[in-house]
Amino acid sequence: MALTDTQIRQAKPREKAYRLSDARGLYLEVTTAGSKCWRLKYRFAGKEKRLSMGMYPRVTLKDARKACDVAKDQLEQGIDPSQAKKAKKVELAAAQANNFEAIALEWHKQQSAKWSEGYTAKVLRALERDLFPYIGTLPLDQISPPQLLAVFKRIESRGATESAHRVKQITGQVYRYAVATGRAQRDITPDLKGALATHQTKHFPAITEPEKVGKLLCLIDSYEGTSTVRAAMKLAPLVFVRPKELRHAEWPEIDFDKAEWRIPAEKMKMGVDHIVPLSRQAIEILEEQRLLTGHWNGYVFPSARSPRRPMSDNAILSAFRTMGISKDEMTGHGFRAMARTLLDEVLGERVELIEHQLAHAVKDSLGRAYNRTTHLPQRKEMMQRWANYLEGLKCMVAANNIFHLKDYKDAN
Repeated sequence: MALTDTQIRQAKPREKAYRLSDARGLYLEVTTAGSKCWRLKYRFAGKEKRLSMGMYPRVTLKDARKACDVAKDQLEQGIDPSQAKKAKKVELAAAQANNFEAIALEWHKQQSAKWSEGYTAKVLRALERDLFPYIGTLPLDQISPPQLLAVFKRIESRGATESAHRVKQITGQVYRYAVATGRAQRDITPDLKGALATHQTKHFPAITEPEKVGKLLCLIDSYEGTSTVRAAMKLAPLVFVRPKELRHAEWPEIDFDKAEWRIPAEKMKMGVDHIVPLSRQAIEILEEQRLLTGHWNGYVFPSARSPRRPMSDNAILSAFRTMGISKDEMTGHGFRAMARTLLDEVLGERVELIEHQLAHAVKDSLGRAYNRTTHLPQRKEMMQRWANYLEGLKCMVAANNIFHLKDYKDAN
């Protein structure tokens, strides 16, 4: 007699496990603990076998009978239902291992070895917020260009055009990694060329006119705020590193004997060690700052609240505002553009030396990336000429006299 839902619900555990038969080999096994499991008894290749079909009540009587019908159809086709079930599990596991999220995380882990900690976290946040919730469970070859475009448009719709393009770029890198590892046929992101709104690149405001640079440096020298912020602002144009790299500078990284600041890879945007030659003027600023914060052997420019934390990323911007310099005129990042422009257009320094000192990706004639010590002697000379030039601009403004290029080019 076929089972009913009432019989199943009322089935209670006993001292020994027992079965409630339905039909065609389907039965419900009730354990001593009260669990109820659907099983199918069948014969294949002359052997009696059992197939587990799930637990009641998650799998209802109706569901179990449907599963039984599928198994019987497989038997008629000469397929062992147990083996078919195992094959399905393997297929699902493979699909799970090759979905977008799994491959993206694998790619992210590999790439993070050469990224800075901050950039690594930034890329992961973009994946988790903008991609995984929408296409994370899908195999890459099952994602269509329109599906991908819908994901990018979602980002664009919140006014984040730059982020949409950045996420598209990340997605393309994941696809290319999948192609290289044999888990995708091709990168489909080029199919979306022109489908997103054009992003207008915004450059960091910077002062690049020599006379204005001289006035800015004079203003910094006369800044009446904290001595640590003033020291950081005085050092910034001499080393033109990224603001975060400056704020996170630590005393063990400063080699006064060699006049070098060696920034470890984990602090750099590109994840590569970087050497900043220190001019005579930079050393003087650091020697003075060492009297204030060097005894902690921690941050060169610590927070006013705690020496265990670096100076706030807003400290220099606030100082600029106090001095009457608007955010549309100059930022902490603007010292890099200032150096890039004047070193090239005024001092005529070699572009590859400038780019290398900016910690940009620079390659030789064979396409190989330069290492951190490449052209170090030449860069040291360049950094001293740059410091002499800035010092000359200050003197020119202070004395209100004409200042000639040869005066700082030839200075020691």
